[in-house]
Amino acid sequence: MLEGIVRESIGKTTAKKLRRDGYLTANLYANGVENIQAAFKRGEFMRAVRNKDSLAFPVKVGDKELNVVIQEYQLHPVHGEAVHVDLRVTVPGQVTDFLVPVVTHGTPVGLKNKGVLVMSKRRVKVRGAIENMPAKFDLNVEPLNRDDSILIRDIEVPENCKMMDRPDVAVCGVIKSK
Repeated sequence: MLEGIVRESIGKTTAKKLRRDGYLTANLYANGVENIQAAFKRGEFMRAVRNKDSLAFPVKVGDKELNVVIQEYQLHPVHGEAVHVDLRVTVPGQVTDFLVPVVTHGTPVGLKNKGVLVMSKRRVKVRGAIENMPAKFDLNVEPLNRDDSILIRDIEVPENCKMMDRPDVAVCGVIKSK
């Protein structure tokens, strides 16, 4: 379980000191839950996020244990390292919008016909309770020929969940290379 510290002051100078010491600043919030300003060790946070097996993962801040989902993150413009992250606390049974990652597998047929696979959306917005939410959408791109695409309406959504993006938006496709 990822452990963090509660930040006493929320100022700019303390955030800079924490970042210099190898911490990642974070906000934990949800509807009906009190906001928590926290800091996590950057390396431990990245390891926990990469090794998670579901959309939500557990964190311990102070004496509270919470399940959270990454809502938004900010990267440093030069280094590319994470500087700040917003974590949404998952409340069981509460219906909210989540950004679920999209993963492709296979080699499209259109690559042999001078095509290139393009990912238009890496995460899709899905509304539902956290219990019904998939960890990721796994798409098979092998049957895609040149000028074919997979749309939002082609993705199968679990029961009690609803896609919030327009159904005619392309998730990935094979286009003609230049």
